[in-house]
Amino acid sequence: MEYETPFMSKSTSGGTRGSRTVRRRHPRPGRLIGLAAAIAVLVCGCADDTGAGPSGSQEDQVAPIAKEELLKLPEATTFGKIPNAPKDPAPQSESTGKVVRVHDEVPVYAAKGGKPIARMPTKQLGSPTWLAVIDKLDGWYQVLLPSRPNQSTGWLRESDGKLEEATNDYLIKINLADFRLSVSENGKELGNWEIGIGKDNFPTPTGRTAIISSLEETVQDYSPIILPLGAHSDAHSTFGGGPGTVGIHGWPDDSVLGTKTSDGCVRVPKGALDLLSTLPLGTVVIIS
Repeated sequence: MEYETPFMSKSTSGGTRGSRTVRRRHPRPGRLIGLAAAIAVLVCGCADDTGAGPSGSQEDQVAPIAKEELLKLPEATTFGKIPNAPKDPAPQSESTGKVVRVHDEVPVYAAKGGKPIARMPTKQLGSPTWLAVIDKLDGWYQVLLPSRPNQSTGWLRESDGKLEEATNDYLIKINLADFRLSVSENGKELGNWEIGIGKDNFPTPTGRTAIISSLEETVQDYSPIILPLGAHSDAHSTFGGGPGTVGIHGWPDDSVLGTKTSDGCVRVPKGALDLLSTLPLGTVVIIS
């Protein structure tokens, strides 16, 4: 979490201790969705076969939330805390291969057809909001949230706003016991590296998360690119004035590889960072 001090102080206090250029990376082009008339086609390729028609679907039984009520909900960002968010039901499972981009700020629900618990903005740390999908049912997406507590999930409804669905075939796996990180595409391994991880008293959190942003470091010199994840330190409630976001980044030398010397972040060698920095936002990261 070494990257947080200049970035978070600027974001929270409006200071000018440095700036970063956001590198925006997009998954493969997807589909713009969210029109009620298209929901049945996008979900199953045909009209609703229940006989109830679009107005009788479970999705449409949930009344749209008013703008003023939406703004009262906490933001689902790395700075947010969503205490009522459901836990990831399978935190070591692999990705569904689907991601969604949020083009309009939309409600986040605790369950499909349930009550709204947060609002999802269109950007995360300056990058477009791309979320990893862990389930899709009847016009609803269950996604990994970038907020505290760790392993939080929520449901987005297609008809609440424009959501762009895309395919992401990449997967990052981190094995803390072996100090290893691997990247695969469609099950084929692209690389495997030794890494540095969190100290015993500031451990790297486990579970399923995702890359939420890509930042070009212009203040510090330990890593040219920082990849914040939708996970937070369980030992640091705050770090450098920020929310204790865990990230993947490089290091000036290889002495940290194979060691527990960070405050929770994952330190990787140059070859790993070169590949990781090309991966799409929303790429799932499984830490075990």
